[in-house]
Amino acid sequence: MIIDWLIINLLPSLGFVFALFLLSHILRERRSPTSTLAWLMGIVFIPYVGVPLYLILGGRKMMRKADTKPALPGYASLSACEHQETACPFDPANGWYPVTSNNRIALLSKGDQAFHEIISLIEGAKRSIFITTFLIGNDETGRRIVAALSRKASQGVNVCLLLDAMGSAKIRRRFFKSLEKAGGRVAFFMPMLHLPFRGRANLRNHRKMVIVDEKRAVIGGMNLATEYMGPQASQNRWKDLSLLIDGAATAHLTEIFRADWRFASKEDLPAGPSFGPAPEPFSNAKMQLVASGPDVSNDSLRNAIITAIFRANRRVWIVTPYFVPDELFLEALCIAAARQIDVSLIAPQKSNHRFADLVREGYLTRLQESGVDVRLYTPNMLHAKAVLVDESLAIVGSANMDMRSLLLNYEIAMLIYDTGTIRQVDAWMQELKTDCTIREPRPKSMRDLIEGVGRLFAPLL
Repeated sequence: MIIDWLIINLLPSLGFVFALFLLSHILRERRSPTSTLAWLMGIVFIPYVGVPLYLILGGRKMMRKADTKPALPGYASLSACEHQETACPFDPANGWYPVTSNNRIALLSKGDQAFHEIISLIEGAKRSIFITTFLIGNDETGRRIVAALSRKASQGVNVCLLLDAMGSAKIRRRFFKSLEKAGGRVAFFMPMLHLPFRGRANLRNHRKMVIVDEKRAVIGGMNLATEYMGPQASQNRWKDLSLLIDGAATAHLTEIFRADWRFASKEDLPAGPSFGPAPEPFSNAKMQLVASGPDVSNDSLRNAIITAIFRANRRVWIVTPYFVPDELFLEALCIAAARQIDVSLIAPQKSNHRFADLVREGYLTRLQESGVDVRLYTPNMLHAKAVLVDESLAIVGSANMDMRSLLLNYEIAMLIYDTGTIRQVDAWMQELKTDCTIREPRPKSMRDLIEGVGRLFAPLL
């Protein structure tokens, strides 16, 4: 009888009080109206699904937890490099690093090319190898990279491998046994198990960096797995893009890695060498690192892209695997098209996330109705992330053009002001377009209703 009374009377009352507390918690958070509405609808209409999801995934900037993570240096790092420009389109601030010159940049647009560059960097390391990646594959690519890291660790090189706990959830610790036995260290960012209301599972480290001797680095969209790269060329490999960077900008990448490593492993890395002038024959390529995520107080990367769209005079070309933007991002592109700017969006015809493909359809239709050229890449999965604005700016990094990357995840990107590199990105995008078809607007049907419902929950993707 007592148990029946508890079930009938007490538990519903407790559930009602808990629901009020949860709803007030959501309303107090700094979220966009669409994100707030999506969570409120999920909790009110499907509470048995919405409540557990919010407890696991609900965090955004996660300021209490972020306070325990070293703040990214940003403008405070002006002395980290001798080759700096203080005047730039995006002034140094929280998340936006100073512009550096005396860099050399090479595009890595093929998976076998990127793989061999990374192996070459690892084999040539003298002091340190710092790697951050969302995932590493339990495949030939992952095994060969771990084996190369193990060899360098056994030679006394400081090897640190930082993996995202969700992205690398399928990898067991024994996969790194040889590396750790040789003296290398492995850490996992943001464990999946956590206390309620922390939202850590929703805040993933999506940054991708390979930094050697704090002087050379590879960044971009490629993870360390066979889908992205490997020793041989493959017709089935995903289309992706990364950058090989020599020079001053790697000092800022190293600062980000040190902060992320300390947060994940609870240990400080020894101070590296002071970064002096780069040797010849370096070009004078200017670039600016932008980092975003819970360790940055604003949405710096999203703001940089939107600002660049509004400043565009001739064109805005975007390559992304997933397109689920917030309203301001979408409006910026539509307004640019209305200004007679050449706005072009390139996405895969079919990505590896079918629900994201379903949700994007309404956004793509909106773009086309505004005059945007929407093209779908047909050969295979397109995983690259790049933005080209006029002939003055190229952006290449780890962030997809969706709310998860631009508002939730830890991400990085390079804003490139070097004319030669911008021309290379232009040629790469032109080549992509030859393998694309122009998206055909779909006739209205029951599918539109499904897509509309999906867009309500777009902020949760």
